[in-house]
Amino acid sequence: MPSTGSAQESAPPSRRSKITPERAQELYTAVLDLLRESGYDSLTMEGVAARTRCGKSTLYRQWGNKPELVVAALHGTRRPLFSGIDTGSLSGDLREAARAVESASGQDTALMHALSHAALQNPDLLCAMRSTLITPAIAAIDAMVERAVDRGEVDADNPALEYVPAQVMGIMRARPLLEERYTDGRFVTRFIECAVLPALGLPSSPPDPPGSGT
Repeated sequence: MPSTGSAQESAPPSRRSKITPERAQELYTAVLDLLRESGYDSLTMEGVAARTRCGKSTLYRQWGNKPELVVAALHGTRRPLFSGIDTGSLSGDLREAARAVESASGQDTALMHALSHAALQNPDLLCAMRSTLITPAIAAIDAMVERAVDRGEVDADNPALEYVPAQVMGIMRARPLLEERYTDGRFVTRFIECAVLPALGLPSSPPDPPGSGT
């Protein structure tokens, strides 16, 4: 389904100019940085051109409009949040996931927050956001849960199992809305210890005393 954009943010298609993969990565990085800094509505092709010292006409020839450029940037910089986590236990995996959230709090979390509203109005943008930011993270958490069931750590019929991805991903999205700050590793660790592990019947460490977290 073709993307839509404002008259100011689109141009008639024409022959695309040659952009090297390295230059494309520079442009994609700039696009995502601008999204994190100012949000989707404030992002313009002119702003990207100025940030990257690239001709605005080159951006329009290559990507056509702002939504298409953002979609390309998401796909071109894809890096799964929880990839490679396998500690040998579900509790260990989830705690490691919390540490991954710490390193990504100003990156993926900020990006999801910046794109959420716009994505609901643009099917292509929503699809790109899901495929690059959300679906890989959920698949990684599902794999952690499946390994735990295979090891016999958690009963396969535990009703809380299917909600683990929603809990972990949901808390990343909810805190900026509720407290106006991004979710950090300590916050997610406390959430896992107090809410996720008990529901799964797994032992948890004593939570930090009130006021000790950020």
